[in-house]
Amino acid sequence: MTGRVTVRTTGSVTRGSAPVRGGAAGAARPGGRAVPRPELRLVPGATAARPRRYGVRALRHRRAPFVLLVVALLVGTTLGLLILNTAIAVDSLKATQLRAENAERAQEVQRLEQQVVTAGTPAEIAGAATDAGLVPAGPAGYLVIGPDGSSVLRGTPEPAGTADGAEGGD
Repeated sequence: MTGRVTVRTTGSVTRGSAPVRGGAAGAARPGGRAVPRPELRLVPGATAARPRRYGVRALRHRRAPFVLLVVALLVGTTLGLLILNTAIAVDSLKATQLRAENAERAQEVQRLEQQVVTAGTPAEIAGAATDAGLVPAGPAGYLVIGPDGSSVLRGTPEPAGTADGAEGGD
């Protein structure tokens, strides 16, 4: 049987006072006064209003949605980070491949520019012309037109020779 405990002393009712320890009833304090010992008794039928406690099952049922939400958030975050990390790794591989291709193309451009510079020298042009069957031209003649419209030939023009060394003619 549960009940309420009340503390009564001969003088007044005090709440929250602790019982005297280490002595018999009516023991004297160091100051010389005697402190009476409280009388304790059980009051039947009076029950204190306590807040209702939920059972373990009810508490589990209340916490279950929260726990599921936290677990779902953790799983979702983990999967999101995994997908993001995979996408970054794929982009990194593509960037590495594109850098390698770009370096190869830059080398090819350098090689082609070097060919153009080398092929543009007069010695290369003369060698290519000879290989194509062209012959060097002889001295050239110039026509100079006067202010009155008359023309004068300067220099002696000669026809170019043939590839086998013979002079071309009429």
